[in-house]
Amino acid sequence: MDKEVFADLVQSLKEAAEITAGRAEPSRRFIIAAPDAKATREQLGLSQSEFARLMHVSVKTLQNWEQHRRTPTGPAVALLKIVSEAPETALKALQG
Repeated sequence: MDKEVFADLVQSLKEAAEITAGRAEPSRRFIIAAPDAKATREQLGLSQSEFARLMHVSVKTLQNWEQHRRTPTGPAVALLKIVSEAPETALKALQG
């Protein structure tokens, strides 16, 4: 490996450690707003139990999202976005 590339990688790892430890701010942050879980479920015409099973979450978790007591995070947000934007593709991939 080229010494310059290696030095860049080492510097990146040091920066990541500083960010993780809270001693530095990331240069950019990506925030994906979660689509409305209830609207997405209703768009698909699924019951709460069917949609929860599709999303691999408990019915209680889904109910909390739908009633805005909790907000989906991380991969759940991304999956809701995909299901909302491309429902046929998402259903095909998740069911088969």
